[in-house]
Amino acid sequence: MEPQDIHRISFRPMGEGDLKVLHRWLNQPHVLEWWREPLTFEGTQVKYGPYVRGEVLTYPFLILLDDQPLGYIQWYRIADYSDYAEQIQAEAGAAGIDLFLGEPEWVHRGLGGLVIRRFLREVVFPQQGVTCCVIGPDRDNRAAIRCYEKVGFRYLKTVQVRGEPAPEYLMRLDRNVLF
Repeated sequence: MEPQDIHRISFRPMGEGDLKVLHRWLNQPHVLEWWREPLTFEGTQVKYGPYVRGEVLTYPFLILLDDQPLGYIQWYRIADYSDYAEQIQAEAGAAGIDLFLGEPEWVHRGLGGLVIRRFLREVVFPQQGVTCCVIGPDRDNRAAIRCYEKVGFRYLKTVQVRGEPAPEYLMRLDRNVLF
């Protein structure tokens, strides 16, 4: 995809009816490689239902291309997760994002950077008090790291977060880089 195609990308908050497609994506081999979360449909409902219903402070969205769902993206204020914030020593005003493209035909086609730029500009950085964004791919996920670098994220540090199978390669992007 080309930068001029950014207008084809949009986002919509997830609803309960979207959990079926999320479940399918979570079990795709290319997602499992890095997300490492094989869930039954019931497991997907248990884990992501509270996000969809607003019971936790993580905000889930579908990534749409020409109004068709093709992936998942979420954002959260890192300070709302005090244990994680302490482990990574996040600054006040830091938001975090996580994402994957669920539809295999769109993986490794240059879409990730366009998605992230638009999501940060339209959803994350307009939030009151958000000054930077942190993302923590697996340190071995070279494709994701290259994508994030193209957006403007820079290496911060590598941290082994309790409960995670591999160290996070933390990267940071200041709000003013995109505006």
